[in-house]
Amino acid sequence: MSQTVHTARAGAFGRLPPLLLLAFFICLFLPPPTGLSVPGYRTLLVAAAAVVLWTSEILPAGLTGGLVILLLILTGASSSVSEALVGFSQPVIFFLIGVFTIAIAVERVGLAERIGRFFLRLSGGKSGPLFWFMVVSFPPMALIMPSANSRSLILAEVFDRTFTLTGVKKGAPVARAVMMALHSLNRLASSALLTGGMTSIVAASLIGGMGWGRWFLLLGVPYYLTLFIGSLFLYLWYMRGESVRLDLPEAEKTPLKSGEIRTALIILMASALWLSDPIHGLHPAVPAMMAWALLLAPGVGVLEWNDFETRFSWATFFLLGASLSLGWTMVHTGAAKWLAFTLLQLAPAIAERPYFLFAVILAVSVPVRILVPNITGYLAITIPIAIEIGQGGGLNPLVCALGVLLMGDSILFYPAQSPSSLAVYERGHLTAGEIFRFGMFMTAIAFATTLTATLFWWQIAGVAWKI
Repeated sequence: MSQTVHTARAGAFGRLPPLLLLAFFICLFLPPPTGLSVPGYRTLLVAAAAVVLWTSEILPAGLTGGLVILLLILTGASSSVSEALVGFSQPVIFFLIGVFTIAIAVERVGLAERIGRFFLRLSGGKSGPLFWFMVVSFPPMALIMPSANSRSLILAEVFDRTFTLTGVKKGAPVARAVMMALHSLNRLASSALLTGGMTSIVAASLIGGMGWGRWFLLLGVPYYLTLFIGSLFLYLWYMRGESVRLDLPEAEKTPLKSGEIRTALIILMASALWLSDPIHGLHPAVPAMMAWALLLAPGVGVLEWNDFETRFSWATFFLLGASLSLGWTMVHTGAAKWLAFTLLQLAPAIAERPYFLFAVILAVSVPVRILVPNITGYLAITIPIAIEIGQGGGLNPLVCALGVLLMGDSILFYPAQSPSSLAVYERGHLTAGEIFRFGMFMTAIAFATTLTATLFWWQIAGVAWKI
């Protein structure tokens, strides 16, 4: 995998760590707000510091992961070292190991270049059509490979390799547009399907009574609409007036090699198991680890152990584990629930009217999403609260639950909020600042479309937003 190119910032950012540290220690010794426990208060402080670190790039990404763990331990936010490290025992860590290995194998055997040439042929070697062909491929690819994390990792490897071979520099407009779409939009195609990954599965289990067809009926249009608007914005933001010719050196057409065939078969096996998880009940991490084992197995796989050991992104490993630990602590200390209820109590009087109450519920979900890095933790907090608050205010509880799902799933403010986002970020084409800015734009889009087009669509689909 490509090495991280982001380094600590100089200038004004260089003065930020001491100021941040001073503010953190001052707040640490203040009494917690009413209704919030001391561990919960300190967890909120750690979460706030983590968000600043993850969005400012004042320290290397992997180092910030280790610092978050240390802060959880030293501040007493976590009651033990084992609790502070709980994120590293989560299945998603092993899922990450598996899909990273798949991406390494795709590049190693030449599949990345082969797929890149296919996209270039479809687009005629032009940057604009290349971007749109990739975006259009998201929904059908979600049917074949439902895991958005796997698709993003593999496609990031494919396009990074393609840009290298065609001479596109790091951070070029076309590279930034493609990588931002993989970072922030690709997963929306998966969430439109009930079998699309952990987000859909967790949300459906919290809501109850949602089958595949009903899920797609209610959420397919909102997710695809958000995907289109976000893609159009990226195209206009990065590529308006930009016409770059991407030409690969001519290569003789050759049949698939043995290594490519074995890699493709292993990926298809993992995809089939991900797609059929309602039947066998295996966690998505299990097929990923099966692929990992097969790709490294002598005589079967295509990688040596040294390939995995040297090319795996350990910075992503530390950052993801830390974000999972922080999310777990936010939930189990009651900090996230306190934050959500406190923000709702601060809502203006207009929230007493059902439509405006729905708008307030959506708005309050945003700071919760910022401070709770992992989506499953966010959903576990916001869906029950949204149902409870909305039902008491005359809103359909299903609409409230789906509303906070759409808001939280449509936005990413920093790479640590998603395993695949971390991997895309490490390619070196994007900065944390532009990821945060695009997250703010997607917040506005998700808010506006949920309050207008989505409510209208649900009315057509037979789901009234008021009770």
